[in-house]
Amino acid sequence: MKTGGQLIVDALEANGTDRIYCVPGESYLAVLDALHDSPIRTIVCRQEGGAAMMADCHGRLTGRPGICFVTRGPGATNASAGIHIAMQDSVPLILFIGQVASHAKGREAFQEVDYVRFFGDIAKWVVEIDDAARIPEFVTRAFAVATSGRPGPVVISLPEDMLTSLAEAPEAGHYTPVETRPGEVELDALEELLNNAKRPFVILGGTRWDAQAVAQMRTIAEAWSLPVGCSFRRQMLFDHLHPNYAGDVGIGINPKVATAIRQADLVLLIGGRMGEMPSSDYTLLKSPYPDQTLVHIHADAGELGRVYRPALAINTSPAAFVEAFAKRKPVATPVWAAEAAKLHAAYLDWSTPPESGPGTVQMGPIMNYLETMLPDDAILTNGAGNYATWVHRYHRFRRFGTQAAPTSGSMGYGTPAAVAAKQLFPDRDVIAFAGDGCFLMNGQEFATAVQYGLPIIVIVVNNGIYGTIRMHQEREYPGRVVATDLKNPDFAALARAYGGHGETVEKTADFAAAFERARASGKPSIVEIRLDPEAITPTRTMTQIRDKA
Repeated sequence: MKTGGQLIVDALEANGTDRIYCVPGESYLAVLDALHDSPIRTIVCRQEGGAAMMADCHGRLTGRPGICFVTRGPGATNASAGIHIAMQDSVPLILFIGQVASHAKGREAFQEVDYVRFFGDIAKWVVEIDDAARIPEFVTRAFAVATSGRPGPVVISLPEDMLTSLAEAPEAGHYTPVETRPGEVELDALEELLNNAKRPFVILGGTRWDAQAVAQMRTIAEAWSLPVGCSFRRQMLFDHLHPNYAGDVGIGINPKVATAIRQADLVLLIGGRMGEMPSSDYTLLKSPYPDQTLVHIHADAGELGRVYRPALAINTSPAAFVEAFAKRKPVATPVWAAEAAKLHAAYLDWSTPPESGPGTVQMGPIMNYLETMLPDDAILTNGAGNYATWVHRYHRFRRFGTQAAPTSGSMGYGTPAAVAAKQLFPDRDVIAFAGDGCFLMNGQEFATAVQYGLPIIVIVVNNGIYGTIRMHQEREYPGRVVATDLKNPDFAALARAYGGHGETVEKTADFAAAFERARASGKPSIVEIRLDPEAITPTRTMTQIRDKA
């Protein structure tokens, strides 16, 4: 006989969990007690949104479900931001929530929430465990659901009395991974489409990739001379300096890449959903009937034909697809062989940052410096805001597993993600980018980095405004500024107050030394860049946007 809390921990161990991210709560004390004697490492966070985002980053970089525990009511609602990210980004995550005791349910008890209703639209599966004896069944199923087909978050509600009750239950087993593989008929059809194409284009996206699959995709691109683009915030899926790389297919797309996709006669969409952002509001690929012949390869049958009607739908994971198709070779040198080189040259020009701009700090030279200093395996994280353009457009990702950024555009992600990434890969450089508004949404997780001795570097691009909103505001309602000005703390002093290292950069020439001091400190660090708000994008000033409006 074991308590429900012990059975939860046993099931996590059986399914390979090595760490959890949590904010403690009295509603799941029985689980915390069981963790005391477990080899599972417990990472204590400062806010449930940050904890859930750490779990998301864990799932994003490993392909294994990130595990998060929060308490009922406000704990669960705080965590919902991370669940929404994991759902839109197709990331495996399991959120455990302490729930009110069974006798109090339905009475609007203290901090009571109906989690099936609350999370129903932003989680892949939501369940409440009423019987401790069924814990092994439900937890193992949660791992399978979170990782199969299109991965996503699972939410499990744990009534407090269920966790303290004693039950006899079978020993939990490891979940069975589910894989789908392409048939020869589908591969033959794709080969014929490619052999008859004149202007093909490949778009990589989604999850369920690994380093081997990325290498095999490179082999396919080389064999077929294919131009390859990466979907929004999936840039780590193809080496940016490879001659077949055409650029990212996301917000602020290179016009030459957009033209190539619109004029393509064959588009291979591998792993991604091609949602609103990468599709440029459903204009690159028209919904439901694209102008191009579309081959959509996705692990979840429910995604095939849901938004776009493909000419050929292949229900398989990206990893299984590239493993199978890498054996196929073209019958002759493709007629489009020179196009990939042209698009790559256009990408190199597009991804070269400008040297000048408004103010005393120039982000272009800073990005150039980071490109020369950071190793290929450095992990970059970020949330959302105009500052992220500098990362997405000008950082040249070289390896799989080096990017953690929400395709859902959620602010506040970069710092907690960096904490999780450094936990997973302590020997690699982990750099978080954040705007001043973005950082202060989950910046308290910098304290988590200090607590666990994780020397992340957070680059805070501080322009004193909610920059993206101000840009849109000035364009749509020029001169009528409201609700977008910010009064910020001294971020370098804040870092020191937490017990970390802080630097302030007010001139371009000061960045390199400040970054190196942060790197050498061995502490979690914040490097604050005080950017002129006029420098709202790499290519346009705020005044230009206002005047054009």
